[in-house]
Amino acid sequence: MRRSLLCLLLLTLGCVAAAQEQDAPVMSPPARQAPQVIPRQPEDARNTLTVPVGTRIPVELEHAINTKSARDGDAIYCKTNFPVVIDGKVAIPPGTYVQGVIQHSQRAGRVKGKAEVLLHFTTLIYPNGYTIMLPGSVGGMPGSETAQMKSKDSEGTVQGDSNKAHDAETIGKVAATGAGVGGLAGISSGRSGTGTLAGAGVGAVAGLATVLLTRGPDLHLQRGTMIEVTLERSIVIDRDRARARE
Repeated sequence: MRRSLLCLLLLTLGCVAAAQEQDAPVMSPPARQAPQVIPRQPEDARNTLTVPVGTRIPVELEHAINTKSARDGDAIYCKTNFPVVIDGKVAIPPGTYVQGVIQHSQRAGRVKGKAEVLLHFTTLIYPNGYTIMLPGSVGGMPGSETAQMKSKDSEGTVQGDSNKAHDAETIGKVAATGAGVGGLAGISSGRSGTGTLAGAGVGAVAGLATVLLTRGPDLHLQRGTMIEVTLERSIVIDRDRARARE
C-alpha cells in the first residue's frame, strides 16, 4: 500500500514538472545589430557652382601672338585677372590658368584682306592643379587699338587693322617724288608744267605697284593683351577640389 502511494506521488510530481516546463517562456537568441548604412551623397548636393553659358571670363595673354609666325594648332596660354562670381561665391579666382589653341591664322593679303586669327579655349587649370574642360571662344578685345572682332558670326575671330591709310600715303609720297623729278626735268627742257604732270603720273604708277607688292600689316597681340573668353557651354566647378591645397 505504501509502495503504491509512493509511486502515485512520484508520478504526480513528474506531471507537475512537465507542465511547468511547457509553460515556461522560450528564450530566443539575442538579435545581431544591423550595420549602419550611410546614404551616398547625391551629386547635386555637393559643394558645386554652375557657370552658365555666355559668361565672360577676363584673361590676359601670357605670351605674344603674331600672324607672321603663328600657325594653326599652336597652343595659347592665358591667366584670369579678375574673379568670376556666381551667386555671391567665387567660381573662378584671379590667377587661374586658361589654355587654348590657334584654330586658324591668316596674314594680310597684298591687295586686300586683313590679318586675322581664330582662337579657341579648351582648359581651365586652378593653381592647385584642379582641371576642367573649358569650351570658350573670344568674346571681345577690350582696350585693344590694333585688334577687333571680325563680326558677330565669325566664331570669335580677331582681326587686325587695314592698311588703306598707309597705302594711300605710299602712293602719294611716290607720286610727289615723281612730280618733283619730272618738274626738274621739265625746267631743264623748258616744259616745267608738262614734266611735273608726267612725273606725277609715273610716280603714282610706281606707288601703286609698291602697294600691290607689299602685304598688309600683321596682327600682333602683345603679352598682357586683355581678352574676354565667352563660355559656349555651361561648366560645373567643384569648389572643394578647386580650393584644395596642392
